[in-house]
Amino acid sequence: MTKVQFLTADEAAAMIEDGAVIGLTGGGGGLVEASALHAAVERRFLATEHPRNLTCIHALGIGDRQERGMNRFAHVGMTTRVIGGHWVWSPRMQQMARDNEIEAYVLPGGVIMQLMREVAAGRPGLITHVGLGTFVDPRLDGGRMNEAAKQTLTEIITIDGRDYLRYLPIPVTVALLRGSYADEDGNISLEEEPANLDIYAIAAAAHNSGGKVIFQVRGKVPRHSMKAREVRIPAALVDAVVVDATQRQGYDLVYDAALSGQDRRDDPEPPQPAFSSRLVIARRAQQELHDNAVINFGFGIPDQIAKLIDRDGHAERYFQTIEHGTYGGRLMDGDLFGYAMNPSCMIDGPSQFDFYSGGGLDIAFLGFGEIDAAGNVNVSKLGGNTVGPGGFIDIAQNARKVVFCGTFDTGGARLETGDGTLRVTSHGRIPKLVEKVDQITFSGPQASVQGQHVIYVTERAVFELREDGVHLVEIAPGIDLQADVLDRMGFTPRMESPLSEMNSGLFKE
Repeated sequence: MTKVQFLTADEAAAMIEDGAVIGLTGGGGGLVEASALHAAVERRFLATEHPRNLTCIHALGIGDRQERGMNRFAHVGMTTRVIGGHWVWSPRMQQMARDNEIEAYVLPGGVIMQLMREVAAGRPGLITHVGLGTFVDPRLDGGRMNEAAKQTLTEIITIDGRDYLRYLPIPVTVALLRGSYADEDGNISLEEEPANLDIYAIAAAAHNSGGKVIFQVRGKVPRHSMKAREVRIPAALVDAVVVDATQRQGYDLVYDAALSGQDRRDDPEPPQPAFSSRLVIARRAQQELHDNAVINFGFGIPDQIAKLIDRDGHAERYFQTIEHGTYGGRLMDGDLFGYAMNPSCMIDGPSQFDFYSGGGLDIAFLGFGEIDAAGNVNVSKLGGNTVGPGGFIDIAQNARKVVFCGTFDTGGARLETGDGTLRVTSHGRIPKLVEKVDQITFSGPQASVQGQHVIYVTERAVFELREDGVHLVEIAPGIDLQADVLDRMGFTPRMESPLSEMNSGLFKE
């Protein structure tokens, strides 16, 4: 007789004890988020003030920026520690971090996924080069994001004369996860999910830590009705299942077989992205592509590069990947970042990050918040807010070429373009090229040691990291070098002579 219990969401929430370490999955927009379980845990706490003193660990962003996801756990007394890869989907948890009402930690998203696999295997944590020279390095911040955070999560070890980071194991006592269907024995399929993420790794980590594994699914099916290859989490790892017949693929998605890879849909030709300075950046970054490149796109302006590739009909020339474990297809953007229509392959997130960590990526297109004189980039802590990198560190530190894409400044900048030139009518209040970044999410010096090719693309100028520092290599037509670029930077870059001009075609509507 199976040990798996089929419970209501409230009965499952009652299984969580005070002080539990809860493993969560999700990717923004409701991607593989166990929303019904999250709501039940919050409902129980608001009614009884239990469970209390929780630690939450999650690799990617979870929530809707309002009520769902990690916002459900953002109550004083309910959660006391968060180890998260990405935080922007939960402004309530960000506020608790600012107010020191929780211990706030950030680790790279891929590291968290792989660490869960190491915990499942009973190994002494994750040993990797990923994170060296960044804020998760214990010689810097050790992943601590506020004064309340005192724990040591990382240490430096040396093997064969080379430094590595050891991320200490974090046993999981409860896993709140989502699948598509469960059979009567408790075997779980992910057939309707748009990604696998680290669902299996967290389930195995919780089970082998002596914890409880609780799944939310859309439906219950008869015993033996699922083929063996359709089962992604065996019943041996599962303690309880909650059936939520209203479960969706995402907050605003009921079900689309083209997103879960079960079917293929040929949509009309995608529209041309609206012309803007952001499109100029994407066009210039697109010039860094080469045939057969394995590529990854980060959140924000890099989305537009994917749209340009799709619009131009060139998707088949490259191997497009998402850190969630997906290959190919039309990459979605905005709140649906992490979804792909008509994907060609889906693997588990930890395996995808294995591929990245070993150097499998040819080119990564990523955003930036700040850049400094050493070529360091900050995306993880901006304006005092805990943002978190998601998979940024794992990706940026390992791609052969990294193309950072972002506006030159922010906060009210006004630009005129469309005729082949660019003119600044009002500068932004907040500079993004600064003397020293607030937090190092990408280490320029480490990139130089590793021999990475690093380019920084803005609408006004293009920069390149070389052994002797950051070089200004291109300037937009119509831009005043001194007034619009050099006077607006916190450092003086090295410059080419003569300075190349960005192609005027980039600036034509």
